[in-house]
Amino acid sequence: MSSLTANEDCLGWAARDASGVLSPYNFSRRAVGSDDVSIKITHCGVCYGDVVWTRNKHGDSMYPVVPGHEIAGIVKEVGSNVHHFKVGDHVGVGTYVNSCRDCEYCNDGLEVHCVKELVYTFNRVDVDGTVTKGGYSSYIVVHERYCFRIPDNYPLASAAPLLCAGITVYAPMVRHKMNQPGKSLGVIGLGGLGHMAVKFGKAFGLNVTIFSTSLSKKQEALTLLGADRFVVSADQEQIEALAKSFDFIIDTASGVHSLDPYISLLKTAGVLVLVGFPSETKFSPAILNLGMKTISGSVVGGTKVTQEMIDFCAAHKIYPNIEVIPIQYANEALERLIKKDVKYRFVIDIENSLK
Repeated sequence: MSSLTANEDCLGWAARDASGVLSPYNFSRRAVGSDDVSIKITHCGVCYGDVVWTRNKHGDSMYPVVPGHEIAGIVKEVGSNVHHFKVGDHVGVGTYVNSCRDCEYCNDGLEVHCVKELVYTFNRVDVDGTVTKGGYSSYIVVHERYCFRIPDNYPLASAAPLLCAGITVYAPMVRHKMNQPGKSLGVIGLGGLGHMAVKFGKAFGLNVTIFSTSLSKKQEALTLLGADRFVVSADQEQIEALAKSFDFIIDTASGVHSLDPYISLLKTAGVLVLVGFPSETKFSPAILNLGMKTISGSVVGGTKVTQEMIDFCAAHKIYPNIEVIPIQYANEALERLIKKDVKYRFVIDIENSLK
């Protein structure tokens, strides 16, 4: 198909400086290449990464920054060499849009660990020298390898948070074989990532306990999310009563906290996976060594496991708990996200509000 998109204006919302304040912004996307898919964005999830790069938290923001890496939409054009997608298909795009496609990790479907040139969905320099711009925008052009098929019966608004929050917990869960019915899982933190870990844990047949600093979340955790048990993290008595009783723990907390109380909850050879990004973390080597326990880190998954997760969610009717908002509310949403005032993921209705 011939491309008209190179000269089309793409409408987005961008931050111009470290204040992070977003406002309307017009820009151009690249022309649709032979391996590219052009996607009309219908929805985009709001992730803490949007805060990080709109506000230059890492000192590497390239303004104007158009954030958003939980993208869902509909294919509007495909390149001549695209074989996996057609116009009208429902698709998603996650946290990265390019990689070398040649290193051992790319060849193994673990592109997120590309050793040469992983390109994030926004605020990264792509191979053509342009700075990538994310999903707070009307459309996006992406190589088909980094697009994911969303089943037609799965709501696009629900699909968006799967592309970062969902895969961030799903990938380590399957890698560490947490999909064994009857095993026990602890989930530290009940936000966007934590609530998805609970949903996956229950779908895998696990006995799920939530550890949270907020007692106010207990009722919802047990009834709405279906957790088996809720423990207030500061309750030393409850923590001690659960010593050596967990096969797995997923730690989604980003605040600084000691790992020792949680490592003590693991059975022999148990696994604790960090998916949050605290500025530092501490633990006693002895508590790890004596129980033959493992601490592992993880980010999002490669293309293979991401597609597997989307299909798993559709098959098991797993949906993130979302609050759908118009793009005009994006600044308020980011402020609320910083205050952890969201249950459990904001999703921007791009299609109906970005004008």
